Amino acid sequence: MKIKAVIFDMDGVLIEAKDWHYESLNKALKLFGAEISRYDHLVTFDGLPTRKKLEMLSIDGRLPLGLHSFVNDLKQQYTIDIIHTNCKPIFQHQYALSKLKNENYKIAVCSNSIRKTIELMMEKSGLIKYLDFIISNQDVKNGKPDPEMYITAIKRMNLDPKECLILEDNENGIKAAIASGANLLKIDNPLNVNYQNIFNKIKNLENA
Repeated sequence: MKIKAVIFDMDGVLIEAKDWHYESLNKALKLFGAEISRYDHLVTFDGLPTRKKLEMLSIDGRLPLGLHSFVNDLKQQYTIDIIHTNCKPIFQHQYALSKLKNENYKIAVCSNSIRKTIELMMEKSGLIKYLDFIISNQDVKNGKPDPEMYITAIKRMNLDPKECLILEDNENGIKAAIASGANLLKIDNPLNVNYQNIFNKIKNLENA
């Protein structure tokens, strides 16, 4: 089947932002002595929306429920500060997306981040002009590992899941991609994301 769309996760795929989220959340949690260790971040919390992380901390008894919105707002503000400082265009990503766009592939980003953060990162990295649309955790009831985000994107494109290729890096995102029925290209880090790797995967799928 012909591939007609490429859907990107953002953190760890298009942007090396995992540490940014970790640092900004911990900076906010530090005020209440509820920091997350790097081990817990990588093993338990990686790829989950902030509100889900806060729920898990409350279940563990580490953070009172009443502090969620305050910590969340503070975390988003710290994240925005980091984006303004650290988020810059990466040529191979701009080249890959512009070439896919020229070849008439539909392009979307589906991320467990909030819309404001995604738009800012995509703007700062020079990629927003190549995207048909963005789906954030505010556009769905359930974030990844639930496939709702990817299913929503595929429906919006009026495509069959098998006509879509999803690029994902972490366990929660990979589960969501597979459960959506789409094809998956697993990414180890943003440096793996280049036109040649995407092109090779598309050709392999179409010739299978």
